[in-house]
Amino acid sequence: MPRLVDGLGRRFQYLRLSITEVCNFRCTYCLPDGYQKTASRPFLTAPEIGRLVETFAALGVGKVRLTGGEPSVRRDVGEIIRRVRAAPGVDKVAITTNGWNLARQIDDWSAGGLTNLNVSVDSLERDRFHQVTGHDRLTAVLAGLDRALELAVPSVKINAVLLKDAAGPDQFARFAAFVRDRPVAVRFIELMRTGDNAGYFADQHVNGQVLRSWLEDNGWTPRARGHDDGPAVEYVHPDHAGRMGLIAPYGAGFCDGCNRLRVTARGKLRLCLFGDGGLDLRDLLGADEDREALERRVVEALGGKAAGHRLAEQITGDTRHLAQLGG
Repeated sequence: MPRLVDGLGRRFQYLRLSITEVCNFRCTYCLPDGYQKTASRPFLTAPEIGRLVETFAALGVGKVRLTGGEPSVRRDVGEIIRRVRAAPGVDKVAITTNGWNLARQIDDWSAGGLTNLNVSVDSLERDRFHQVTGHDRLTAVLAGLDRALELAVPSVKINAVLLKDAAGPDQFARFAAFVRDRPVAVRFIELMRTGDNAGYFADQHVNGQVLRSWLEDNGWTPRARGHDDGPAVEYVHPDHAGRMGLIAPYGAGFCDGCNRLRVTARGKLRLCLFGDGGLDLRDLLGADEDREALERRVVEALGGKAAGHRLAEQITGDTRHLAQLGG
């Protein structure tokens, strides 16, 4: 019997675990001025992360995604991957990365048990990639992605934020050509309003329907979702090895199938990306702490999970930017 079930009957088998708030990119939609330290409390240690994941796995979580900030800025990210993979019941270990260190580290991550890789690539045009991220590293990022394919990492995906300046047929066609012979899923994510990006959001947000229409007009059809998939609706095409998709948080019913919980890099349980506060778990992550007490705290917290976010009302909770919680 699943133990992580909220008052609406939603079951949670997926944990998104931030391991750092630090990011070495300066993306226009998230950290245009770069990372700014906001708290003195250190991030979770690798042993704390191991105990946390073991607890969530005992409660029925089978998929864990490491996020940031940028996870690879931590020197012990390889050790963290191995600890997560070793947790009984965890069969999918994922990471979302900007790709800065991917070519150098993917062999170690793969050997440590990584099963799912998501790489943020907001444009396949070198100049535009540089403009959005603040770094001219597209070639290096794509080399790391191709190395992951050589290593046969089971699931490789690209995340691209849908921006008005780049949302058009040329951009979509370029990504479609990229996945013609690569078994990679490209998912465009609608730009989300956060506490720090109101002006940018007003200027750059575009409805995901522009992508849906392009896909349908070009012979792409929706595919069925897996039980532990995220919120993306993915499309397939008979002439392409890869897939294209959309994550549309402003769409009706977006939160109805929510299946993930979040823990911040400093150990707070977040029931929603756009909520407030969070429930501290760190005091129960010590080596001598009672795991049953941690399990009870997590299970009881689910009674407070809301039916959905309130982005349509321009209510973003206390999320200043996505690097704060890992998206």
